[in-house]
Amino acid sequence: MGNNMTRAVIFDMDGVLIDTEKHYNAAWCEAAHRAGFDAFGKDHALMLRSCDARLAQEMMKDIFGAGFDYHAIREIRRQLVAERLATYGLEKKPGIDEILAFLHERGIKAAVATATPIELTLRHLEQIGVKDQFDRIVSAKQVANGKPAPDVYLYACAQIGEQPADCVAVEDSPNGVRSAHAAGCKTVMVPDLTQPDAELLPLLYAVVDTLADLKELI
Repeated sequence: MGNNMTRAVIFDMDGVLIDTEKHYNAAWCEAAHRAGFDAFGKDHALMLRSCDARLAQEMMKDIFGAGFDYHAIREIRRQLVAERLATYGLEKKPGIDEILAFLHERGIKAAVATATPIELTLRHLEQIGVKDQFDRIVSAKQVANGKPAPDVYLYACAQIGEQPADCVAVEDSPNGVRSAHAAGCKTVMVPDLTQPDAELLPLLYAVVDTLADLKELI
């Protein structure tokens, strides 16, 4: 790819920088079951990764009927995730320190574009000791449409003053990949809970095992 072509790397947070998606998945299932939706399973929780709330609400109502109160169930899920993180702690994904040091050494900007609310994002990145290593940190809650719409990546690019085509976006979920690709970023997937399927592969610049492997692409 060459140094002159990559001016910034924009990271998703959950499932990319921190190992939280497994907690979100378990908490979605428990919250839905508590609300009486016993048919809600791990695959349904996977559909909700990084997904815009309005879109998620429609998807769940299509599957489970009008009685699925997405916002109420999400509120229970939020509490359950907080409890799980208090119990298990926040775990960094492998290679995070290595890739951030690599970018810093080469003068390549680093940013975060997450679906998580900004206050929680800042707290989590502070907790794992990397918050100050990013030029900008933005949340999909700050733009009109969440992932898979491109808004949050376009906003991140504007904030760091770079064109999407000069930015590598790092994602773990289909909604995130679609968002970054639609924005025009070179999209790299570091699979977390799922591998890319045939529908997702054409949208990807590359698939790598860990964040440290990004060094080969930049």
